[in-house]
Amino acid sequence: MEDIPGPDEFRADARSWLKGAATARPAHRERGRGDDSVAVFENWTEAEERAHTDRTRDWERTRYDQGWGAIGWPPEYGGRELPTYYEQLYRAEESGFDVPRRTEIFPVTQQLVAPAIRIWGTAEQKRRWLRPMLRTDELACQLFSETEAGSDLAAVRTRAARDGEGWIINGHKIWTSGARVATWGVAVCRTDPDAPKHAGITVFLVRMDAPGVTVRPIRQMTGGSSFNEVYLDDVRVPDTDRLGPVGEGWRVTLTVLAAERLDSGGLGLDNADRALDLARHLPRPLTGGEQQQAADLFVRALVQRLIALRVTAALAAGREPGAEASVGKLHATATMRATTDLVQQLLGPRLAADTGEWGTFAWTEHLLGAPGYRIAGGSDEIQRNILAERVLGLPKEPKGTGR
Repeated sequence: MEDIPGPDEFRADARSWLKGAATARPAHRERGRGDDSVAVFENWTEAEERAHTDRTRDWERTRYDQGWGAIGWPPEYGGRELPTYYEQLYRAEESGFDVPRRTEIFPVTQQLVAPAIRIWGTAEQKRRWLRPMLRTDELACQLFSETEAGSDLAAVRTRAARDGEGWIINGHKIWTSGARVATWGVAVCRTDPDAPKHAGITVFLVRMDAPGVTVRPIRQMTGGSSFNEVYLDDVRVPDTDRLGPVGEGWRVTLTVLAAERLDSGGLGLDNADRALDLARHLPRPLTGGEQQQAADLFVRALVQRLIALRVTAALAAGREPGAEASVGKLHATATMRATTDLVQQLLGPRLAADTGEWGTFAWTEHLLGAPGYRIAGGSDEIQRNILAERVLGLPKEPKGTGR
């Protein structure tokens, strides 16, 4: 299309707009001052989470209203209909400015839930939800995981039963990020208990303030509550809030999960960079082993960025990344483990003692949070299964083999 700006022109325009809308960040982070948090999952109270959400939402609305939000969406949804990877070009420019950091609820709403509604929603649902979600007037969380259906999401037990023109939902969801600030929850429910596991599922959008919805924070090892469990007790949902056909919910769910894995390219890279900065400024010479660990982390972070570029290239070619996204997710969790290993080696006992020294005890939040991403967004084992089946062509293991 002739009216699409080239990547360099687009980035220059974005940079120019950002200079007038936000404050540029210093080229180099000043050590010893400012926030030293490296939390993987935020350690906030509910009031802190709401305050940060409001600040981020104000910025997202500004972006949207000025034509820098919903970049890849059609004009009817407030977008510019540019190639998908232009959003990543914009993010690269935005990273140089002091804007509120997007917590998980924002990419979930804009990059997971909204695209699923665009694919599976009715014309009325698109009218009701897409613009408000892209502008973040409405925020959505994922009511997916259950205590006995985590990585095996198709084993959900939350039940939705017909009730006249609507449905009544009963069940329990867990590990829900953003449930305290979300206006909607995308709930994966079983509507036919007699159907094969993947066939009896339907997806609904549930108002998080509806009668019967109870959100209970889950206290983390670090003291805060990023996650929540959500109880659904006789929650009434109109059929107009059903997303996709009855019994086709597994296909809807896969649409959301595929988008989730695409968003993991930058996972943990900022903390990897901070760990390498710690190694550069350690008040003693690095040992040979520490030098090797730091070099390994540097290379891992570089490779992770290259994998993210491959995902971008696939999007630019109009192809949905499959293997690239799974490889990226696996590599990201490995980078996070390597970050932890290096920091433990560099800080030693200073990591475990809350002395008030900047950039030391704060690393415990990374150490305790990073293992969670081996499960979040599709466990490492699930990613390996995807690669084995879709790349290597290996058959699924028959049930009952005992291996």
